Amino acid sequence: MTTILSRSFPIPGAGHAIELQAVRKTFGKTEALRGVDLTVEPGTIHGLLGPNGAGKTTIVNILSTLLKPDSGAARVAGFDVVNHADQVRASIGLTGQYAAVDELLTGRQNLEMVGRLYHLSPSQARQRATELLAQFSLTDAGNRLAREYSGGMRRRLDLAASLVARPSVLFLDEPTTGLDPRSRLEMWDTIRDLVRSGTTLLLTTQYLDEADQLASTIAVIDTGKVVASGTPNALKASIGNDQLELTVAQPSDVVPAIGLLERISGQVPRSDHHAREISTTVANGARALTEVVRAFDDARIELAHIALRQPTLDEVFLHLTGQPVTTSTTANPSAPVALEVA
Repeated sequence: MTTILSRSFPIPGAGHAIELQAVRKTFGKTEALRGVDLTVEPGTIHGLLGPNGAGKTTIVNILSTLLKPDSGAARVAGFDVVNHADQVRASIGLTGQYAAVDELLTGRQNLEMVGRLYHLSPSQARQRATELLAQFSLTDAGNRLAREYSGGMRRRLDLAASLVARPSVLFLDEPTTGLDPRSRLEMWDTIRDLVRSGTTLLLTTQYLDEADQLASTIAVIDTGKVVASGTPNALKASIGNDQLELTVAQPSDVVPAIGLLERISGQVPRSDHHAREISTTVANGARALTEVVRAFDDARIELAHIALRQPTLDEVFLHLTGQPVTTSTTANPSAPVALEVA
């Protein structure tokens, strides 16, 4: 029989909003978590990225007391998830991938219902609903049925419901999936406001730009272990070289441009002959950019475009996990390439 550790545990650096130490979890013969260590500072947004089956959902389920770890230990808001599960539940909020609102109730009634479930008095529930409707710009729609709300309004109402009990830690599972670009940006602003007010967020998202824009730190998990963590910029810098991208003006210059860029970079460039685009990695971006411009000018190869950029989170993910980014179709056709992150 698997033994559940039920002791308090010392983790260096008191005051973390979320702490996991050597957490393991097995389902039958499948080892979902293989000794996960993770800390999240109060009042920050921490992104959790990884491929399907990496263990992300298991981590969230353990932190929200839906699962118990087989070994190791975890705390949320200072409370052990095994020994003090009730205190953990009183300290957290959870917004799932799909808005969990009752469409037959008004926005106000949804919030008041959640307040009553948290044992607020009727007057306290009404007051809290009024506060949250104002905070999420839903006051005018408060007395409308939730089924009449747009997708963005439902997501805001769902997020408001998760904040009724003023949790210190909030789990957000793909909060902008399916939203149009404007609603998505509005949700980003709302999330930033929550952090400014002191809430700690653990964010899972399909969109790399969302993690890049919102998360102050990111953990990449693969096959049940955290394989890298740090700020988005630190993770991008960790895989090294800058990316040099250029487009030649004439189709006839693509082949000679590839050869010239290969001699300068020492690597075989990636190319798209139809689009006349060529790219490669370079060790010293600024120096290489100058050298390429001079060399192409000497060779009389006209450039339509040239750019130097940092590696993207897409490339970080591929480098760390060996798995490509996967695309998904959403209600937003102009959304960026999506990464299976949850």
